[in-house]
Amino acid sequence: MCRNIKPLFNFDPPATDEEIHDAALQFVRKLSGTTKPSKRNEAAFERAVISIARCAHDLLGSLETSQPPRDREEVAAKARARTAIRFA
Repeated sequence: MCRNIKPLFNFDPPATDEEIHDAALQFVRKLSGTTKPSKRNEAAFERAVISIARCAHDLLGSLETSQPPRDREEVAAKARARTAIRFA
């Protein structure tokens, strides 16, 4: 899985449309093997990003959990600590 795609479910505050779009963009980049499509493929690339973002938004809105929402800052701090250990 692409390291840049982060879990977006069950956070307080919930994932924003921008975060969902960014995750969809990373997914399409991974699938297509390119970070910037050619002019010829630009429209298809953007359609895919929009479609995947819409599906992801629907998914996140329909998922249920009995767990309390996770704190974004706490999760980010743990990730920074893991990164510091990994690159130390």
